[in-house]
Amino acid sequence: MKLLIITQKADKNDPVLGFFHRWVEEFARRFESITLICLEEGTHNFPDTVQVLSLGKERVRSKWKYVYNFYRHIYRERKNYDAVFVHMNQEYILLAGLFWKLFSKKVYMWRNHHKGSEFTDIAALFCEKIFCTSRYSYTAKYKKTVFMPVGIDTTLFHDEGRKRMPRSVLFLARMAPVKKPDILLKALGLMKSQGIDFTVSFYGDPLPKDREYYESLKTRSVELGLGGRATFHEGVPNTETVSVYGTHEVCVNLSSSGMYDKTIFEAMSCGTLILASNENLRDLIDSRFIFADSNIQELSEKLGALLDLSDKDKTSLGRELRTVVEKNHSLAMLGERLVEEMTI
Repeated sequence: MKLLIITQKADKNDPVLGFFHRWVEEFARRFESITLICLEEGTHNFPDTVQVLSLGKERVRSKWKYVYNFYRHIYRERKNYDAVFVHMNQEYILLAGLFWKLFSKKVYMWRNHHKGSEFTDIAALFCEKIFCTSRYSYTAKYKKTVFMPVGIDTTLFHDEGRKRMPRSVLFLARMAPVKKPDILLKALGLMKSQGIDFTVSFYGDPLPKDREYYESLKTRSVELGLGGRATFHEGVPNTETVSVYGTHEVCVNLSSSGMYDKTIFEAMSCGTLILASNENLRDLIDSRFIFADSNIQELSEKLGALLDLSDKDKTSLGRELRTVVEKNHSLAMLGERLVEEMTI
């Protein structure tokens, strides 16, 4: 099968979307050829069987130009792909669903988010199947939805044997209200008032619209008296997050259950303990790693308990968490499942 993939960025150095580079590499092993259309092209080194076509955001800011280039690419390349895989952005299906139906191209959409709308429903009508990882995703309601592994490259994300900072907490995400870093700050403030020892590192960049929110986090950190306990860092390329996970003991994730953030499983794959407010994790991992959404009291209690574990227990539990990823959510498993579902 020859596959057309449509995604937002082709850039292995992007802090948020860099992971998709490894996805494309994995897919390239399983498909005859791949045509990749991206909104913005950055640094990549795909196999020769992957052709990258950009809509031009790295050169010009013009939505009309992007739309023109999109139609131009999908028409010119129509004989070079048999099926279409759209990653997250339903807008492309709304623009080209009828075109692909006319040319008998099967369309598959990957969309994993708690929010959706009537436009999501319309895009779904054009899809052969829809893929997601979360039972709480907006797209989980469709009969044509297939649940997939998260897709973690366990060869990249592993315990490098680095020395972890004692009693260290990590928050790694885009700095935005939807990721709820402010909830973690409140929990840490409570822990400090109780005399609990810790350090915390926040890694991630805000979008321009969230810059003020990001600055308010730093201000709030000072108001809570966290001082030198809390540090804020810019986002790093996905391939470099391995060392970030590997130097921290506990990674906290507060995203909604509808997202099922891959950072949860990247941390687990690195042997880092996690604490997440994600209901998908129940019955998959020990309940000590899960807390109720936005429950500051429970978050502070469970985080303190994890930090209090002995080094031996932290290492043992970290290995158990990695095994969960290997058995259920590896990138190799995702590649196999996608091929199976697209060729049935």
